[in-house]
Amino acid sequence: MELPTPDTPLYNHPLPKIEKWLINLGCHQDKDNLHCWYIKQPTWQAEICLEVEELRVSYLKAAPEGGNLNRSFKYSLSRQDIEDAVFSGP
Repeated sequence: MELPTPDTPLYNHPLPKIEKWLINLGCHQDKDNLHCWYIKQPTWQAEICLEVEELRVSYLKAAPEGGNLNRSFKYSLSRQDIEDAVFSGP
């Protein structure tokens, strides 16, 4: 299953291709909340949730005083823009 070109808005990706993209980037799906995914990098970890109108990212324990740092990205952004923003870390 080939992914659309990286400059394609995420809303033009079928869900199975978005899931494949997340898996290729090292994410693991939450077994209880199937719309949420987790990734752990050497210097950060995050929860990525596919919400109705946006992709929501919570960088775990990345905010001041150990809280989560939350960001959201509209599906109208290209897959490459979202990948660059999310996977560069907090």
